Amino acid sequence: MAPLQVGDGFPEGVKFDWVPIIDSDPKTCGRPQEYDASKEWKGKKVVLFSVPGAFTPSCQANHLPGYIAKLGEFKSKGVDVVAVIASNDAWVMNAWGKINGIQGDDILFLSDTKSGLSKNHGWSAGPDRNGRWAIAIGTDGKIVYADHEESPGQVTVSGADAVLAKL
Repeated sequence: MAPLQVGDGFPEGVKFDWVPIIDSDPKTCGRPQEYDASKEWKGKKVVLFSVPGAFTPSCQANHLPGYIAKLGEFKSKGVDVVAVIASNDAWVMNAWGKINGIQGDDILFLSDTKSGLSKNHGWSAGPDRNGRWAIAIGTDGKIVYADHEESPGQVTVSGADAVLAKL
């Protein structure tokens, strides 16, 4: 399939694994459950960004912090959901959120263990790793922003500032 583009509808049947963040202890974790993004995001304004891996240097130091710092700006622009995906399992994603001070559903840390969304839309970074990209979905389910990084180590078009500028 071709990469998602502005004007495309968010695909049907997109599901991730998820362990909701219910406490701040990274050593405790619930059971993974299915998160049906196609269903949960209907009628909502969503920003979804993808990283190659939780706790990896560029993701931890350069990509995630911008979204955490600017969460209020996203909310002030009407964004209902900010979510990050990586190919790590749901427990690792849960711990990554907790280590970064996320509480509840401020930012959803979702597991795309088979890199399905990235692979299906041409933005993977190898056979089992997500690429670095970001999309914004309008309340009508249409993509209003979509771009990916040419180099997996850089954070420009998939960073919080780039997405905010397009909302």
